Amino acid sequence: MNDKTRTIGYWIATSLLGFAFATGGLADLSGSPQVLEGMAHLGYPAYFATILGVWKVLGAVALLAPRFPRLKEWAYAGIFFDLTGAAASHAAVGDGAGKVITPLFLVAIAAASWALRPESRRLASAPKPETEARTGEHALAT
Repeated sequence: MNDKTRTIGYWIATSLLGFAFATGGLADLSGSPQVLEGMAHLGYPAYFATILGVWKVLGAVALLAPRFPRLKEWAYAGIFFDLTGAAASHAAVGDGAGKVITPLFLVAIAAASWALRPESRRLASAPKPETEARTGEHALAT
């Protein structure tokens, strides 16, 4: 895959994911009757929507903002936990396949975004063991 195709794929996946999490987070923060009914249906207290809403919006901002690769790694992890937890929650209460598959589809989009991200949005690689032996420095010492 050439760099241009990779960049386009990254931005499509990341934009979709950022949009889904920003709008979902804002919906959760709205405290609308539909959100509260959904939380109750899944067995969660109403305040859980506020917690999820804040983290979803912050995750979307972290993904879309420039720099901060470590923060992006944490955002991707949080998105994975949120979406797999949503799928498991819907399965646990006996919701239809569509309610279980939808968050898993978003996991696939998140995985594409993570895999296609450019070097500027990745954590720096740890030095290889032979580099540590040559320099005498341990990777965690910096």
